[in-house]
Amino acid sequence: MTTTPTVPHSPVTLARIGGLLYLGIIVFGLFSEVGVRAALAVPNDPAATADNILNNALLFRIAFVADLGMLMFDLSLALIFYKLLKPTSPTLAMAALLTRLAMDATLGLNMMNHFLALMVLDAPVYMNVFSLDQLQAVALFGLEAHAVGYSIGLIFFAFHCLVLGYLLFRSALFPSIFGPLLALAFGSYLIDSGAKFLIAGYSSNDYPFIMFPALIAEVSLCLWLLIKGVRRPDTTHDAPQSSSSAA
Repeated sequence: MTTTPTVPHSPVTLARIGGLLYLGIIVFGLFSEVGVRAALAVPNDPAATADNILNNALLFRIAFVADLGMLMFDLSLALIFYKLLKPTSPTLAMAALLTRLAMDATLGLNMMNHFLALMVLDAPVYMNVFSLDQLQAVALFGLEAHAVGYSIGLIFFAFHCLVLGYLLFRSALFPSIFGPLLALAFGSYLIDSGAKFLIAGYSSNDYPFIMFPALIAEVSLCLWLLIKGVRRPDTTHDAPQSSSSAA
C-alpha cells in the first residue's frame, strides 16, 4: 500500500494562513471583550449588569463561542510562528510558543467566569437557594473575575510579544521594524495589566492611550502576514539567521 507524500506549506502560505487567523483573533477578541462584556457590565451596579446580561443572553452566549474560536485560532497561530521562526532560534521560538500557550490556557480557564455570570441568572434552581440580589452580585463578580483573569493572561502575552519581537527582528523573513513595535506592545500590556493589580480603581477605559502601541503593533503584523506573507529571497536584504548561530 502506497501513500501520497504530503507537500509542506511554503513560508508564504503559512504566513498568510497566520494572517487570516490573526484577523479572526482580533475580530473575535474585540467583539467579546469590548462589544459584549465591557458593554454589558455596569461597574458597582449588579442589578443593571444582570438585566443587561439577561436581556442579551443570546449575544452573551455568542461572545462565549467567539472566545472559544479566538483561542483555537490563537493556538494555531502560535504553532505557525514557531514553524516560521524556529530557524532563527529554536530556543527562543519555543519560549515564544510556551508563553503564548500559557496565555491561551489562562484565558481558556478564565472563560468559566464569563459563563458563570449567565448561569447563575438563567437557572431557576438557584432562585430557590439565593436571593435575587445575591445572584445579581455573583453575576457581576463573574465578569469582574473574568477581567482579572484576562489581565493575568495578557501578562503572559506581554512576554510573548517581547520574545516574538526579538525573533522577528532577527529573522530574514520579516521587516526588522516589528521588533521595536512588539517591544512597545510588551510595555503596553505589562503596564496596563500591572496597573490593574497595583493601582486601586485603575481602568483601561480611563487611559486608552496606553494600549495604542499594542494595537498598532498587532494590526500591522496581521496586515503584513495577510498581504505580504514573508519576504521573498529576492527582496530580503538581511543575511538569513542560521540555526547554528541561534540562541
